[in-house]
Amino acid sequence: MQIDKRIIPLAIGGLGIGTTEFTIMGLLPDLARSLQISIPEAGHLISAYAFGVVVGAPILIGYSVKFPPKKVLMVLMVIFTLFNALSAIMPDYTSMMIIRFLSGLPHGAFFGVGTVVATRMAAKGKAAFYISLMFTGLTVANLAMVPLVTYIGHEFHWRWYFAIVAAIGLIALLFLKLWLPQMEANQDTRFKEEIKFLKRKQALLVLAITAIGFGGLFTWFSYITPLMTVVSGIAESNMAYVMILAGAGMVVGNLVGGYLSDRLSPEKTCILLLTLMLVSLAGVFFLSEYQYISLGLTFICGALSMSVAAPINIMMMKAAPKSEMMAAAFMQAAFNIANAMGAFLGGIPLESGFSYNYPSLVGVFMTLIGLMISIRYMYLYRSAQTLEKEVDLECVPCEK
Repeated sequence: MQIDKRIIPLAIGGLGIGTTEFTIMGLLPDLARSLQISIPEAGHLISAYAFGVVVGAPILIGYSVKFPPKKVLMVLMVIFTLFNALSAIMPDYTSMMIIRFLSGLPHGAFFGVGTVVATRMAAKGKAAFYISLMFTGLTVANLAMVPLVTYIGHEFHWRWYFAIVAAIGLIALLFLKLWLPQMEANQDTRFKEEIKFLKRKQALLVLAITAIGFGGLFTWFSYITPLMTVVSGIAESNMAYVMILAGAGMVVGNLVGGYLSDRLSPEKTCILLLTLMLVSLAGVFFLSEYQYISLGLTFICGALSMSVAAPINIMMMKAAPKSEMMAAAFMQAAFNIANAMGAFLGGIPLESGFSYNYPSLVGVFMTLIGLMISIRYMYLYRSAQTLEKEVDLECVPCEK
């Protein structure tokens, strides 16, 4: 199957964003030693980036809706590239915290605008496929770039990690310039209209499921390096292979999540996956001292981390049918609230002197809350969606 080259610039942008967001988890001990801070303090750098995503997504989307999408995406990638390059030379913890916050600002807006651009480029009936192609960059980042950059950062210096991300940003800029088509801005879009979807309880519940339930997995992923090296007894030099295993799980999970969402309802799929998430995180807490079991759980948790993306995004599109760009940006914000909460809350037991398997116990409780919200969501909206589907089926003969 031939891939439309116009979507490739968006995928490369996703590759850079995925690499900068997830590589830091594997290099926390290196950053901590270099900056002379504790590992939980280094984990706050994850939270700073995630907070930048949360703040930047609605603000940058709000200011950019009247400009041509190609120009907006290029400006966002310039911001992303600049601040990641600066991250490579920041001398201390305070300056690094500030620059990581600024690096996160364009993340959600890029995917928000990119989702709309991908939809516009797609032929009829291919919109979801084109969106998935854009997010392929994130998948490839976790499978290939994150392990590779983790290895380079560990063997040479963690500053190379940010330099490589900046290089990917430059490549994305080049391909955005060359291959992304010109599109007219939507002059009818208004920030106040775009933001109205937040008044709907349905949308707020989806955001809560994402931020809290998905945050459970980030308690595990944020501290995966000390968990695997200290608790599971894996050599720090082998962490790149562990990240490959987690990345392979994410590739599989992304496909399985889409498959299940097509065959079950997105709501049922979300509940199923959050239940599996809860069980897996409990397994990490109780069984991580057994090395082979720990490796198996790494693959499973990696798979679950991406499997939720498809059903939860479909749920959001249902909840915000007239605010796709802003809703997509807010979903990225919600995922990064999950990232920030997971890193922060997962670090609390570590700061109290508990072992590195305890963050996953915090994750169990976060996932449980997300599961309860998901059940509540299905209880409130399943009957309405079923009725809507039945009405649509009854109207089919009339249309003929």
